[in-house]
Amino acid sequence: MNHIEKKPLHQLGYQFIDGPYLPEGKNEYYLRDKQRGKETVHRKLNAREIETLVRNDNTSDDWNNIFVDNDFDPNLVQHCHFYGMVRIGKLEPYFLEFHNLRLPVGLYNSTIASCDFGDNVVVQNVNFLSHYIIGNEVIIANVNEMATTDHAKFGNGIVKEGEPESVRIWLELCNENGGRSVMPFDGMLPGDAWLWTRNRHDAVLQEQFKAFTEKEFDKKRGYYGMVGDRTVIKNCKIIKDVTIGTDAYLKGANKLKNLTINSEAGAPTQIGEGCEMVNGIIGLGCRAFYGVKAVRFIMASHSQLKYGARLINSYLGNNATISCCEVLNSLIFPAHEQHHNNSFLCAALIMGQSNMAAGATIGSNHNSRGADGEIIAGRGFWPGLSVTLKHNSKFASFTLISKGNYLHELQVPYPFSLVVNDEHENSLKVMPGYWLMHNMYALARNSWKYIDRDKRTDKTQVLEFDYLAPDSVEELFTTLELLELAVGKAHHGNKKVSEKTLRQDGRQLLLKENESVKRMTIYADGIENSARKVQLLKVHRSYPLFRELIVLYAMRNLLKNIVVVPSFNALSALCRNSKRTAWHNAGGQLIKAEDMDDIKMRIRKGKINSWQQLHDTYRQLGERYEQDKLQHALASLLELLQLTPKEFTTSQLRKCLEQSVHTLGALTEGIYRSREKDYVNPFRQMTYENQEEMEAVVGKLDENSFIQQTITDLKAYKKQVKDLIKKWEL
Repeated sequence: MNHIEKKPLHQLGYQFIDGPYLPEGKNEYYLRDKQRGKETVHRKLNAREIETLVRNDNTSDDWNNIFVDNDFDPNLVQHCHFYGMVRIGKLEPYFLEFHNLRLPVGLYNSTIASCDFGDNVVVQNVNFLSHYIIGNEVIIANVNEMATTDHAKFGNGIVKEGEPESVRIWLELCNENGGRSVMPFDGMLPGDAWLWTRNRHDAVLQEQFKAFTEKEFDKKRGYYGMVGDRTVIKNCKIIKDVTIGTDAYLKGANKLKNLTINSEAGAPTQIGEGCEMVNGIIGLGCRAFYGVKAVRFIMASHSQLKYGARLINSYLGNNATISCCEVLNSLIFPAHEQHHNNSFLCAALIMGQSNMAAGATIGSNHNSRGADGEIIAGRGFWPGLSVTLKHNSKFASFTLISKGNYLHELQVPYPFSLVVNDEHENSLKVMPGYWLMHNMYALARNSWKYIDRDKRTDKTQVLEFDYLAPDSVEELFTTLELLELAVGKAHHGNKKVSEKTLRQDGRQLLLKENESVKRMTIYADGIENSARKVQLLKVHRSYPLFRELIVLYAMRNLLKNIVVVPSFNALSALCRNSKRTAWHNAGGQLIKAEDMDDIKMRIRKGKINSWQQLHDTYRQLGERYEQDKLQHALASLLELLQLTPKEFTTSQLRKCLEQSVHTLGALTEGIYRSREKDYVNPFRQMTYENQEEMEAVVGKLDENSFIQQTITDLKAYKKQVKDLIKKWEL
């Protein structure tokens, strides 16, 4: 039976805060006045104004509780019913226009309970507007219900006074069973979500994260919903317990409940037709359109949900787009693309710069009696058409998975690889370095486009988009060792040989007898949870290429930071203080493992005791990032060459610089050639009448702006190398 209470009409608009939760000596408006942030400048109505209001078919339970600005025109209030204390700013004879919607300033045909209005607002045909503070020049038209309750939390994972713990909102990220749940809060960065979902065994750390969140918010009841200046709300059905920033645009939404919608003039947020969004935080500059369903979610700034997308129990990172499909229980770092109605993502940690193809089903297959496990994918994850993956699986950076049904758990440690399920031979095949050898255009453009598309106004976390960065380079070192081991095993066959010897022999073959490696059939261990073989392809090409990439990584970072390294002696000193360390991708920001350990230690000890202090730490590490990356790059170079800092000479530096020019030149040529395939392939050409029509449709290859930019960058790099060799007399 529905529980419907009958209360005296004179209470409507009053007693917003129940007696037990109202502090002694305070009235029910004390938090409302605090939120407004300014002293009231309103006055009571005069007799003439009340007479005009009554004549215009307005009613109030008590006209003494209506307060207005001196520039209040009562003729601009018609057919409204007021309950409780209402404060109205300037109402002047203007109309407001937005996107060809033109409405006269004033309050019309609405029921209003205990609200504050800024100057020159439009409120028209709002069936029930209750407990809101409305900014200046706001338009609210054709809304069924817009109300705030005394226990509104606006999407934050907190509980108010007198509420049971059971009402707290949790986001069940990365795992369906809730074992990695976090309490959402306005301002949660991808790094916060990542750090909280990890380290679940560390009870002290986990309790500190909860305490951080609790401290962010007041548990008192009685906060009003807010609508910022110049926000436009039209043709919406239900808006309940929602606070909205300035310059937002809400049109045609079905239901918006328990939300914070961040918006500002430079980064307006829009929510469109048919959307139903409940229990969430929406960042600056976000877009949600056309039937979106989102429940228990965070959309970081400048992210988008479109065309019926479903986002449930998930965090969507900055500058990401999800269209049409379904995403559940996932933590998605910035720069993610998922556009197809039949793709599905569940219980996954996706570390950014990712793209989900049509038909990709990531994590739907149950392989135990419990809930699904987890999938972790490094930057640049790209499951191809109709890929089906099983939990648990883990993938290195820039892994491309070819179409197929992958029946077993996978652990692919090789970056830039192609994974192929060969059903004909019943084997799994992996090509390390595929992107570099066969689709350099897409790889390089991936790094470039996300830098170009980073629209964040708050760059607390420094995001890394370069495909050559500490995380991928660390994976390259791991891969070199694994390839050496695999080649050593292929060389020795079934002989019993120590792992150290296998690696040594494999390394010698790869460095000195590469052609013999080309003829070998090479297998890998520990890649797939099955008895079938996993074959490695083109090892003879990927191994030397990966070594060249590490050299290029070092030289590029040296030249990028040459201002702080004015001489070879300074370089030698820097090398002496450099070491290779593990790195973590903390929400798109790369952080050294030792720094991450220090952060956790400081949180445990209370030296970092709020989210703001943690964010300040992100900023400090971001300011050091280029220096840390340079040191990592130099340490990586010396380890690759098996040299100590004292053994590293000017002639070796010159050799590395010249090699990096050759490598970058080859990669730039690869960018051009991989794109050229689309122009010379006759099957690509057959839909066009001639070459001229094709170029009119897709553009000329030689006018491709990205390709031209890479050629320009190569020329600039060559000049930098030449100038450095001359300056340092190498």
